[in-house]
Amino acid sequence: MIIINNFIEYKVLEGQMVGFSDWYTIDQQQINSFAEATLDDQWIHINEARAKNEYPFKSTIAHGYLLLALIPYLWKQIAEVRNVKMEINYGIENFKFGQAVLVGSDVRLQATVKSVTD
Repeated sequence: MIIINNFIEYKVLEGQMVGFSDWYTIDQQQINSFAEATLDDQWIHINEARAKNEYPFKSTIAHGYLLLALIPYLWKQIAEVRNVKMEINYGIENFKFGQAVLVGSDVRLQATVKSVTD
C-alpha cells in the first residue's frame, strides 16, 4: 500500500499507475443484495436457474454499477491518503465494461491517478 501524506505527494503521482488492490470475489448474495437495494432485479443478475438455461454465459452476472460501487473500497487497499480535506471520484462518462463479470469471479482494481486538483 502506498501512503500519500499531502497534496504535493499526491500531485507527484499524477498520470502514474499506483497499484493493484487485492482480488475480491463477487458472490450471488452480494449481487442479490445490490439488486434489492437498487430495485434492479433483471433476471440475468438474480435468477440463477434461468441464467443457467437461457443466458449465453450460463451464469448470473454482476451489475455494472455494483462493480463501480466497489471502487472506493478497493482503492483503500491501494493507497492511504492523509491530510486532505476530501477525495472525489469524478468522471465515469468514458467508462466501459470490457466483459461480463460472472458470479464467483474475482476482480481487482488497477489504479492510475489521472489528475489532482487543489
